[in-house]
Order: sequence, then C-alpha cells, then structure tokens
Amino acid sequence: MTTRLIGWLRSHVPTREALERNRFVRPFAHLILRSELWRFTRRSVPRGVALGLFVGVMIPLAHFVVAAFLAVFLRANIPAAMLATFIGFPVIYVALVALAYKIGEWLLHLDAMTGIQPLGETMQTTQTDHLLQRITGAGLDTALGLFVLACVFATLGYGLSAVFWRWWVARKRRQRLAEMASLAAIAGLPEAAMIADTTIG
Repeated sequence: MTTRLIGWLRSHVPTREALERNRFVRPFAHLILRSELWRFTRRSVPRGVALGLFVGVMIPLAHFVVAAFLAVFLRANIPAAMLATFIGFPVIYVALVALAYKIGEWLLHLDAMTGIQPLGETMQTTQTDHLLQRITGAGLDTALGLFVLACVFATLGYGLSAVFWRWWVARKRRQRLAEMASLAAIAGLPEAAMIADTTIG
C-alpha cells in the first residue's frame, strides 16, 4: 500500500526537472529551483503544507505553478506545497464548493441580521468581495466560504504537519540510538548501557 502511494505521488507531483521544463516556470527557474526550497526542514515543511492547502482550495487552476511561486516568498518547502494542492482535485473540489456555499451563505445571512453588516461593509470598503470572486471564479457566497475553508485547512495542516514532523524526527533518533546500542553491546563496549538508557528515556 505504501509503495503504491509513493509511486502514485512520484508520478503526479512534478519534479524539479519537470518544473524547469515548464514554460511558465522557466523564466523564474533560478528562484523556484533553489535547493533550500526543496530541502525538508521542520519549518519549511509545515509552511509548504499550509500553503498548498490554501492554494488548492482558493485557486481552481494551475495549483502546482501558483504554489511553487508563492513558496519562494514564504520560504516554504515546494514538494510539500505541491503535494498539498491535491485537495483541489475535481472530485474533492466539488464537495468543497458545495460546503463553501453553505458556509458563505450562512455568514452573509448572519451578517445581514446584525443591521450594520460589519462583514459586508468591510468587504465592500476594501473590495475584498471582488478580490475573492476573481481569485476563486465563484459568487460571493461560495468565494467567502472557500476563503474560510482555506484558512481552516491551512491552519490545521500547519499544526498537524509540525506535530508529525517532530514525531518522525524523534522516531528516527530513537531508531539510531537503538542501533548504536545494539552495535555497542555486540562489541562489548562499556557505552552500551548508557546508550540503551538514553534510548529508553
């Protein structure tokens, strides 16, 4: 199962070479292909996941390219960002749009009931309503709902990926210490007991 998933991801997520050949990316390849943007670190990976989820929900087309461009400015991990944009795939996106419409409709209805309409007035004053509709290509109800969902998914994605990263790093460290303890025990080194205690702790 894991092997199939990895194989599927490799066949669908663009590589550095594929991005370099992309005609939209090629003029900016010196920025997007910087090695630090492809390095997996505890800060860049959560940023990439959050960015990809936000882009995948908010922008209906060209997910990979948009996520890669924005990752440059946010110093996010580009592979993580591109992978997270899969939330915008058609099958999932249809359900998200339906949910977004209900959320947006409820928020605007609630806003209208207040009398002063703080949400509507703020969006009109700042022209956020037009911006959201242009980005998403949807009506105001749906666009507002998509923005809410994008913020929620991005926040959750950042938190969960940060927790997962710490757990994965700690697990790798325990495995290395266990291997060192085993090798030391086989060799009969006095440090074996100390390494074993560190591994248990």
